[in-house]
Amino acid sequence: MLPFNLFTDKILKPDHTKLELHPRNKHRGRYDFGQLIQASPILAQYVKLNEYGDASVDFSDPLAVKALNQALLKQFYAVSVWDIPQQYLCPPVPGRADYLHYIADLLGGCNDGVIPQGESIRVLDIGVGANMIYPLIGSHEYGWHFVGADIDAKSLKNAQHIVGANRLSELIELRLQTSQQSIFKGIVRQDEMFALTMCNPPFHASLNAAHAGTQRKWRGLGKHMVKRGANHQPAILNFGGQSTELYCEGGEEAFVTAMVNESRQYAAQCLWFTTLVSKAASLPGVYRALKKVNASEVNTIAMAQGQKQSRIVAWTFLNASQRRAWFL
Repeated sequence: MLPFNLFTDKILKPDHTKLELHPRNKHRGRYDFGQLIQASPILAQYVKLNEYGDASVDFSDPLAVKALNQALLKQFYAVSVWDIPQQYLCPPVPGRADYLHYIADLLGGCNDGVIPQGESIRVLDIGVGANMIYPLIGSHEYGWHFVGADIDAKSLKNAQHIVGANRLSELIELRLQTSQQSIFKGIVRQDEMFALTMCNPPFHASLNAAHAGTQRKWRGLGKHMVKRGANHQPAILNFGGQSTELYCEGGEEAFVTAMVNESRQYAAQCLWFTTLVSKAASLPGVYRALKKVNASEVNTIAMAQGQKQSRIVAWTFLNASQRRAWFL
């Protein structure tokens, strides 16, 4: 039993709206922990009153964050079964939902302001991960068909379990990328068409940089520093993430630049290519790459959640008339 009543006016009364989130985002208000616990009772053991007397969870506790995600996915997106292996990335649901809503607006801009919905809209998620968060939210919110690609077989095995457990095989399919050097090649099939591609690229350039990022997050939460493991390698704890999720040679800018360069080969097979870009410093290099491949149009969409600033970079090789004709 919880040491306080989750159903009091104080707990359930919404505080300021998260105006920085997309208007269609279901998480613009404060979390209603009473309803979340009704959806997923396991969350109750992690909910406590914080120093301000509000219900919350310890965001440095990976089990608490996972339980919160399970409740959010169950209450808002009808995902009854969701889990991830230990030390895999546990993403924040509100921010991931924002990405989907903004790229839905991109499609609406090509369709007389009407966001197209249903299985005919095919979306490729590069680096779908063990959590498979984008296909779960996107298939529920818009009915889109997702292809999730990943280079990590264990991630795909877990994602496939989620697909099966939630009976989503008609809306979500998964593919293994077998080449470390390829992003679209080996995944996008001949004559296969996608309205969108999306990606949350590796952020860091090395394991040490990923470790330093984890340390900053811990300091932001007022926690002690993470100790190094027994093999003297930095331990990536609590915030989760495997090597392919967290870092790659050259970091975010190098990964996105490679994606841009390879996208040119699939120019006629995709309406909008998109990716998250977390570092503003990555943008000049990404823009140079887009100029070199002669993208027809490039859009940068600013996003924010709390103190975290990010953006979506979207590009297309189709001209305005070709984009309008995509949905005809």
